[in-house]
Amino acid sequence: MFRLRFVNSCCRRLLHVGTGNTDQVLEQLLVCSDNNQVLDLVGKNIAKLTVNHVSCAVRMLWHFERETEDFRRRLEPINTHPQFLTLKILAQNKTVLMDDPVLVDTLYNFLRLHVAPHDSVIQHLVSEAWLRLESLPIASLSKFANCLVDHHNRCSRLFGQITSILDKKLSSITEARVLTSLMTSTSFLVSPRLRDALISRADDLIDINNCVDFSDPRRVVQFLRHLQHVDIPMLEKCNKIFMQNVAFMSTTYINMILEFYKSLQFHNSEFNLAAKQRLIELIDSSTDPFSFFQLFCALAPMGNPKLRERLENTALLLADDLSAHQALYVLTSLREMQSSNLSLLNKVASAIQRNLHNYKPIEVARITTYLYRLHYQNPELLTALKNTTLNFLQQKTIPHELAALVRTLSMLPNPRLDQTIKSRLEAMIPQCSLDDLKTIVYAVDKWIEKDRSYCHNTPDKYVHLLQAVKRHGKEWLQKTDQLDVVLRDLRFVHGKWFDETLLNETIATIEGMMDQICWKTAPNLATFLWKMKHICPPLLDRIVSVAIEDIDKIHYTSIYALLRLYSHMNYDSAQVEKLFEMSVQYITPHINSLHPHLVVDLSYCLAKAGYFPEELIRAVFCVDFLRKLDSHLETLSKSLSWWTRLHLMKLNRAVCIECPEFQVPWFHEEYCKFYHHTGTFCLSSVQQQIHSMLVDILGGVNYVRPAVITPYFYMFDFECILDKHLQPLPYSNVSTLSISDRERVQWGTSSRDMVMHTLPPGAQRVAVVFLSSKFFCKNAHHINGAAMMKKRHLEILGYRVVQIPHFEWHSMEFSSPDAWKVYLRKKIFTEISS
Repeated sequence: MFRLRFVNSCCRRLLHVGTGNTDQVLEQLLVCSDNNQVLDLVGKNIAKLTVNHVSCAVRMLWHFERETEDFRRRLEPINTHPQFLTLKILAQNKTVLMDDPVLVDTLYNFLRLHVAPHDSVIQHLVSEAWLRLESLPIASLSKFANCLVDHHNRCSRLFGQITSILDKKLSSITEARVLTSLMTSTSFLVSPRLRDALISRADDLIDINNCVDFSDPRRVVQFLRHLQHVDIPMLEKCNKIFMQNVAFMSTTYINMILEFYKSLQFHNSEFNLAAKQRLIELIDSSTDPFSFFQLFCALAPMGNPKLRERLENTALLLADDLSAHQALYVLTSLREMQSSNLSLLNKVASAIQRNLHNYKPIEVARITTYLYRLHYQNPELLTALKNTTLNFLQQKTIPHELAALVRTLSMLPNPRLDQTIKSRLEAMIPQCSLDDLKTIVYAVDKWIEKDRSYCHNTPDKYVHLLQAVKRHGKEWLQKTDQLDVVLRDLRFVHGKWFDETLLNETIATIEGMMDQICWKTAPNLATFLWKMKHICPPLLDRIVSVAIEDIDKIHYTSIYALLRLYSHMNYDSAQVEKLFEMSVQYITPHINSLHPHLVVDLSYCLAKAGYFPEELIRAVFCVDFLRKLDSHLETLSKSLSWWTRLHLMKLNRAVCIECPEFQVPWFHEEYCKFYHHTGTFCLSSVQQQIHSMLVDILGGVNYVRPAVITPYFYMFDFECILDKHLQPLPYSNVSTLSISDRERVQWGTSSRDMVMHTLPPGAQRVAVVFLSSKFFCKNAHHINGAAMMKKRHLEILGYRVVQIPHFEWHSMEFSSPDAWKVYLRKKIFTEISS
């Protein structure tokens, strides 16, 4: 039936009405049943073939191949057929006679038949289409752009012209397929303005209620992934379409969507659960290694231990037949699972080594990184990876690839920075992004760490490289005038190097773009400031101002990024208070639409700032929600699942302590015991100092208790008890908790219960808490929200809290033990009495 429709379509386009105009060659073409008949007919009628005959023949060849399940294995006979060369020559000679759609269709079909991009017929067709670029119908322009991508011609200035035409004709595009195809083809050239316009137009054209094809939303998500742009409303719209079609998706498609989501850090539990169920259904129908390993890569990272074991056992039996890319994908999954299955890893490594010549530079970088993270040791493979990396370094000129390869080389045994690589790096640094610069610095640090030829001084070659990186980073920041671009490049930039060299310049650059901070950029900027732990009042005030003004325009899932910043920074003002109140009102109607882990994170973020909206709290501690959360956590990465469980415990604790009227039970007792029963706790050198001096000023070792665990499992450094006259009271029993000569705290079975004995009238417990740098903003002595919440909770539990900031303890003012003792006495006795 499909073939009949195809024939009729060709007939309508190519046959003239009336018997007198019957085209016998075309009629014979249209009744051909396979490729050999088409090519033989071409050979017999060379002199008679017109543009219509040639284009129809090429179209039919691709049609027959597309209908064949194993067409990839049949393409070689077509390309080696003598009459196929004849057909290519005819098409090349008749290029200028083709109308626009036929020209582009012929190019498209030849590329699908695996004609090489450098073949003269492809070159002629591309050149002719380029000449007609402005007049091409928009559908043909879209297909031509796809051909150029297949042509590996993204560097051509043609794409600049196509992007410009797309910008001019955007409002006239009426088909989602045409638009989304152009979006993915031009994604690396669009400006922030055009990006937003494309997303808006796609939103208009894609109909959730009438979308039986999920290719359009898939291309939109792919577009967002290319740009690393998280547009929550668009992602959720696309996700609804995926959900409608997940039962019909192949493993390849599910894998692709999961990979896009992971890259965008878009965690959608609804789709993950549906995808997991679909993949489990497909396991029994997988009949060959190719389909099984697709399932393995998609399902193993989100499976429970029992399912993972089943998948790993089957993979072990089939791993001898792994192809190059299957081996890479399986290694990626093993890395994501932190698998310890050495037998499977050995077989995957063997397949990688066997196919090493087939990998691209970025793939070699990924392989090396994953093996390094899995602590895999195979000298032969590591040597092969090093030689392959060195060969690539001699050839590649793309900054991102070069940076990744340099980082890869630094991970391998016996790395050395020779002069050739150094020269290539120095020449490439001015073209690098901030993320690339971070990667280069990582590699240089590794080289410095492993270079045994220098004991104390850092060699000049490393110093010069680091100086060049720093200089270019500052120049890049000075030249950039778009906040969107800065925030996009900063998405994965972090670490000591950035903090010490470019953070202040970056903040200054963003302050200079204050007028570009709006409801669209505020969540991303808030995320950056939260990651950097950098307090900047002008930026914080600007963010809260635009958020309050346009809160209804910000997607409810993006509100979390804003609240997390102010909650963590402990930044308080009337405006911030208003933002929290407005956000609670804005989010509450959408509780059921939020992903479970986000509901927990959001609730904990509010609790840290002292907000406990009853509807939200009751929604979290509902049995149905907790059951849903358990299922959801199985689909998340180990780290995200762990953080979510930790936040749920802290939220449970906060509600029990601060809002007993909600009557939420404390159900994390066993969870906390699991993390606290490990046996010993090492005191840091500072804690050892403080303990020693507390013993002196309080009157002996039995007057101070280290590493105290309170009800609800709050842990703090030291506890002492003062009577009503502020005199220290001794503990009657310290046998279950003592400090060894190596400053290790030995936990006893009743250590948590000891803090609960009755105090004499007027006595008070004192909690002495040392605050390291992690409890403060990096650029100021401003205490963060977690430390303040802990202080608040300890006070509710009956403690007077003495906080010892690290910058006070390490100040030049205290240069002797006596000075420290005076400081502690003042903190414990004078400040408490006041």
